[in-house]
Amino acid sequence: MVGHLIQAHFENLVIWNSVTNNDMDELRRVFNERAYVLHQRAYSETSLLLDIFSERHGRVALIAKGVKQKKSRILGILGPFQEILCSWSGRGEIKTLTGADAVGRREYLGGSRIFCGYYINELILRMLHREEPHQALFEAYRLAIQSIPDDADVERTLRIFEKHLLRELGYGLHLNQDSRDSSLIDPDTVYCYVRQVGPIAAEAQGCEDGVLVHGESLLALRDEQAFSDLHRKELKRLTRFAINENLDGKRLRSRDMFYQLFTGAQGKLHTVSEKNV
Repeated sequence: MVGHLIQAHFENLVIWNSVTNNDMDELRRVFNERAYVLHQRAYSETSLLLDIFSERHGRVALIAKGVKQKKSRILGILGPFQEILCSWSGRGEIKTLTGADAVGRREYLGGSRIFCGYYINELILRMLHREEPHQALFEAYRLAIQSIPDDADVERTLRIFEKHLLRELGYGLHLNQDSRDSSLIDPDTVYCYVRQVGPIAAEAQGCEDGVLVHGESLLALRDEQAFSDLHRKELKRLTRFAINENLDGKRLRSRDMFYQLFTGAQGKLHTVSEKNV
């Protein structure tokens, strides 16, 4: 009798462990996740190390084993600006890519616009921690990548993405009210946007610790309206002011490369380009 009880207990334990191990295996695997490759580099003669931005898992590091071999069918879709459905497995910091399929066509970013794409890729790489989900930001990223190739106002596209990025990180721009007296933003008023405070009517104080911006520019960004030349100039300065605060003094390589190639100003890489990024 005792022998039967021990055997039954052992069998139940084996079944429980089997279920538990299966559950753990499921936790290690992700299937058909929408994603974009942000960056790739060689990992070995036949493999790549990928940094992807995925819809439900955020940034993820993946090893794509064997994809540099001639027989690989997925190497061509593991570049930037191509939406993919990818699968991976693993429990460590670096997972293993187990499958990938293209979603639609790759967005072609020609001329200076390719640096706009690299710019938002670099923002995600620098400012987002790995494996933190940002589904709303993923959608904003997808829309930006799809808009950049043909958008007549690519600066507006970049500023809107930066707005969503800052909001997701908990540093959202204050675009509704004067931070001093809570009055609604007046389009005709000039504000001093102060770091970690927000917009304050410029006549109320100086602007040594902030940037000057018209109320109409703040409202255009809030409502994602069409931008005027004034909006583009002021909002580029505003979002850069907010983003640089969160880069801990680190320069963005995409900005430097853009400035070298499209302005010809050697030796002045600390100066911000008057173009898009």
